[in-house]
Amino acid sequence: MSPIAFCAFPDRAALARSLAAHVAEALRARCARDDRASLAVSGGRTPALFFELLSSAPLDWSRIAVTLVDERWVAETEARSNAALVRRHLLQGAAAAASFVPLYTGAETPEDGLAQAERETGGLGLPFAAVVLGMGDDGHTASFFPHAEGLAAAIDPQAPARLAAIRAEAAGEPRITFTLPPLLAADRVLLHIEGAGKRQILDAARVDGPVEDMPVRAVLRNLGRPLDVFWCP
Repeated sequence: MSPIAFCAFPDRAALARSLAAHVAEALRARCARDDRASLAVSGGRTPALFFELLSSAPLDWSRIAVTLVDERWVAETEARSNAALVRRHLLQGAAAAASFVPLYTGAETPEDGLAQAERETGGLGLPFAAVVLGMGDDGHTASFFPHAEGLAAAIDPQAPARLAAIRAEAAGEPRITFTLPPLLAADRVLLHIEGAGKRQILDAARVDGPVEDMPVRAVLRNLGRPLDVFWCP
């Protein structure tokens, strides 16, 4: 089990400021070393404030590529599109100069769109400078849902594919997700969670048990270095 570096904050605003500063520093360091950097972020309800603060970070955004950790297989015109969330809250102001690589391709299914998504994400310049994960009430992270169709291949530490299609009843729509290896290879892997319930779920995931029951365990057990956890009540 990888250790965690647990950072607690009094409220969402303080968390978002610190998380934005950490991600900006990771991007800045990679740009200094490689002249470019890539970032993978999560969607859902939690990260909007973090996105807005990160968008104002003093970075050369023209050297930064942004993508999603995972995506619902819906068009950006749909309310549940993570890509739409990123465009609305992160790719604004100076950050509009960043390149954005969405995962949804317009194909009928994620399985049909995998090859194109693999090609398009191939230009990101991996490994990521930073990956920001979230976690659901069922212990999922990315689109690694408990007992999902396609889960075993997606969380295989030796998975050869960069992306995987996922189907699970709890997921709602079919999903596309980065597999475990490219996520864990990032310079910084950060977990952003909020609320007492999420802290309890993380504590439960750190206890022995099947990875399939709480797939965030795939990250905790394979990262090999401390996982940076950003939490507020």
